[in-house]
Amino acid sequence: MQRVKSASSLLRRYTTNNGGFISLRKGSLTSLSNSSLINDQDSFVLVEGNGASRTAILNRPSVLNALNTSIGARLQKLYKSWEDDPDVGIVVLKGRGRAFCAGGDIVALYNLLSEGKMEECKEFFWTLYNFIYMLGTYLKPHVALLNGITMGGGAGVSIPGTFRVATDKTVFATPETLIGFHPDAGASFNLSHLPGYLGEYLALTGDKLNGVEMLSCGLATHYSLTKKLPLIEEQLGSLATDDPSVIEGSLQNFGDLVHPDRTSVVHWIETLDKCFSHDTVEEIIDSLESEAGRTKDMWSISTLKKLKDTSPLSLKVSLRSIREGRFQTLDQCLIREYRMSLQGISGKITSDFCEGVRARLVDKDSMPKWDPPSLELVTTDMVDQYFSPITALEPDLELPTELREAFI
Repeated sequence: MQRVKSASSLLRRYTTNNGGFISLRKGSLTSLSNSSLINDQDSFVLVEGNGASRTAILNRPSVLNALNTSIGARLQKLYKSWEDDPDVGIVVLKGRGRAFCAGGDIVALYNLLSEGKMEECKEFFWTLYNFIYMLGTYLKPHVALLNGITMGGGAGVSIPGTFRVATDKTVFATPETLIGFHPDAGASFNLSHLPGYLGEYLALTGDKLNGVEMLSCGLATHYSLTKKLPLIEEQLGSLATDDPSVIEGSLQNFGDLVHPDRTSVVHWIETLDKCFSHDTVEEIIDSLESEAGRTKDMWSISTLKKLKDTSPLSLKVSLRSIREGRFQTLDQCLIREYRMSLQGISGKITSDFCEGVRARLVDKDSMPKWDPPSLELVTTDMVDQYFSPITALEPDLELPTELREAFI
């Protein structure tokens, strides 16, 4: 898997005077420093390590390490400096508290949208997606310790890296359709490359996987019990290398042999593939209804309920997104997802995002009123518009693809 075109001399040409990436939207950061998404608190990302390793620690435990624009910008700056430092061989990312990272700070997005601050919301996606691309093309071995909740953007800032260590406390999901959005932050790339049609299932239902399941489908590269994490960190900190094979061997030494339990979705993969391989959401639901009627199995019944509780428009755009992701590189997926994210929060097609966040996370009544309310009312034009710029003058996401090669 080829990752980069060249070395740090090229990257220096692409950075600003303070070490940040030029691909941040021009002129926007200075006017946004008081935002709940954008601030100057470097304490949101702590740094540990010396010698040949550095560890970045996501440090917003009260909100499950939810990502904001400041975190994305600080991670870019840190990772750039470590990539350029010949003495640094390994970069580690972990979260403080009971979560690795629960995703983007969507309540802050919701509040900004209610105040009409669309530009600040754009800045968030722009910054986060640029960091994800940087991670996916990083020159040095990267180890993400996925201990605890790992959802949405949390998966985005870990899965593109070299190694992902899941634990017995890992809970993974891409639950964006449940709030009237779409799996983003590179999810259309990551999920579309899973075995069979598991990616479609996870994208549409928002179902959770545990650490064992992540390992079994390839989302994680290693699995270790939580109690071994201090040993893993100590070992990584003692390695004076940037050789991925050495790091691989070290992580293997702390691995645990595990198998998914009998209730796991991986044991339903044959039925899952049969149902989720169809071209449309309507056909997927028809197939699940047929399966549930024939077998009365709980997996089909519960999957049907999840889909029927979800935003109809989100279901359709998410299915198309995963299907397109199968034939795109990481940068192409991120550029497309940026368009989709702006459409999803703009209110031009639907208000489902704000309604979903309200129902699930603000008022917490769990009774979202989706618009459109049913699949048959979701038109092809609506879906097509979701994949277009929100205005004719809206710039697409800019990524340094000429300097850093995306995944092939």
